[in-house]
Amino acid sequence: MKTSDLQNVIDTCGKHYPTLRKIKILFNQMYAYAMKLDLCGKDYSKYVDIAKHSDDNPDKYNRKCFTKEQIDTLWKFKNDKYYQIILILTYSGVRINEILNLKKKHVFLDEHYIFIEKSKNKKQRKVPINDHIYPFIKNWYESSQCEYLLHTEKQQQFKYRNYYDSYFVPLMEQLGLDQTPHCCRYTCISLMTEAKVSPTYIKLIVGHKGAMNVTEEVYTHIDMNYLLEAVNSIYYPEHLNSTSQ
Repeated sequence: MKTSDLQNVIDTCGKHYPTLRKIKILFNQMYAYAMKLDLCGKDYSKYVDIAKHSDDNPDKYNRKCFTKEQIDTLWKFKNDKYYQIILILTYSGVRINEILNLKKKHVFLDEHYIFIEKSKNKKQRKVPINDHIYPFIKNWYESSQCEYLLHTEKQQQFKYRNYYDSYFVPLMEQLGLDQTPHCCRYTCISLMTEAKVSPTYIKLIVGHKGAMNVTEEVYTHIDMNYLLEAVNSIYYPEHLNSTSQ
């Protein structure tokens, strides 16, 4: 196999840039192993070009916040439990897999927070429950007969593809929107920034501890009341402020 053979795999496999990086790493490992065993005398993998596909990243393209008007529209469907999940994501800043893997034992309704045990950056954290989405989380909690907060109609844990393909995408299409679940997280961060929430609080809430400086790391044990105040300060449709949940 020559460089052209490897490059053809990259150019024709139809995968996005994050996956292409993994394929190239595999090529590197294959050739390192082959050269160690004297099966070939040249590492052709180092000449493979994936840079030209760097814009083929769906996450990079789709990270688009909901506008205030779109958020207002989502709230019009607040009685639909599947729209409630989108609002939970938008007003908590949790990652989609974090909420799908959230167990009931890690939901503390009386204390108004959820505990994220497993996250992308392997950092555990407490996420305050915004007052406006509290009833949604409580309803899901009380309706669940399995160990997970969110569940299918058969009382089983939601798998990502099941939730995304069968619920999230159809709801977005119904509203004529093209956001992804990760856009909810970005929207939450944007709303907190707009509300002038402390950057340290934002990092604690959404789980960006890796981006903290030394000073911020010292103040990671912030009282939950302050974090609750932070999430409760973000945008909420004015016409609903006087409406009982």
